[in-house]
Amino acid sequence: MAVVKATQADIDLLARLLRAEAEGEGVQGMLLVGNVGVNRIRANCSDFKGLRTIRQMIYQPHAFEATTKGYFYQRAREKERQLARRVINGERWWPAKYSLWYFRPPGNCPPTWYDQPLVGRFKLHCFYQPTGEECENVYNVF
Repeated sequence: MAVVKATQADIDLLARLLRAEAEGEGVQGMLLVGNVGVNRIRANCSDFKGLRTIRQMIYQPHAFEATTKGYFYQRAREKERQLARRVINGERWWPAKYSLWYFRPPGNCPPTWYDQPLVGRFKLHCFYQPTGEECENVYNVF
């Protein structure tokens, strides 16, 4: 069962984001990007108050650098659609399980990002999650 509402167009859009943001980090990297996106929709806290749809999450100003690149605008592929469906259906993985932020620094991961603590790194990306006091919704069970 989906943990966020998604039409076929939403699945295609999320699939394009997964590929454009993390194709170089493999299947697991793309799933982690998807986890962060779904968390942002469900969180309703921090910089993500009011996001209710995949489209709003992806096109939130300054949210994803990939939306400014041509590669993002290529047609969705079935293998990324499958990954998008998995995260929409609630599959979560560490270190993105509760994360709202990730980024690729030029070196080591800073201990905090947007006042959220580092929880881990996957290949080149660092992941940051809020505390329960700051963002209770991200920790809710589906």
